[in-house]
Amino acid sequence: MKPRARMAPEKIGSIIGAVFGLVFVFVNSDTFSTTLTIGVRVVAVVALVVVLLSVWRVPPAPAPEGAARGGFGRGYWVVVAVEVAAIFGGLAIINGPLDAPQAAVAWISTVVGVHFVALALVWKLRFFTGLGVALTALGVLALILAAAGAADSSIDAIGAILPGFLLLGFALWGSSRALVGSTHR
Repeated sequence: MKPRARMAPEKIGSIIGAVFGLVFVFVNSDTFSTTLTIGVRVVAVVALVVVLLSVWRVPPAPAPEGAARGGFGRGYWVVVAVEVAAIFGGLAIINGPLDAPQAAVAWISTVVGVHFVALALVWKLRFFTGLGVALTALGVLALILAAAGAADSSIDAIGAILPGFLLLGFALWGSSRALVGSTHR
């Protein structure tokens, strides 16, 4: 029996990113009009399908000697543990003493953005830095909107829908290319 090939970490990461992007869009688009909600959800599903097809159709490029690769080792799990603690700790404060549940999605996007910046450092892959900075900026902007009393649909658009599509876009980019080598560093 032939041993099964392991899926490259960037492919696994693309699937994870695409699924979370889809979840961001689905969970937070119900404050829009029905037509817009359906539209963004359909686009998100199509994007996820394209990512999945790309993951299984595009072979990963071989890593150059000594190149950094992502992976799910100790550094990754430390980043994820800190992310989970920050999300739930922040949500407890936002939904408790601050009584600002409209800011929850903005907080999550902010923490997820910082998570990607940390992964860029852990994995030595600049690919994640841009995504992390963009997600963090959108999350912070949505937190400002929430603090200013903006409409929930505005907070959701900036703090969830745009981040969801950023995750889907980066997942497509990552699933259709190797994340190693000089062009992605």
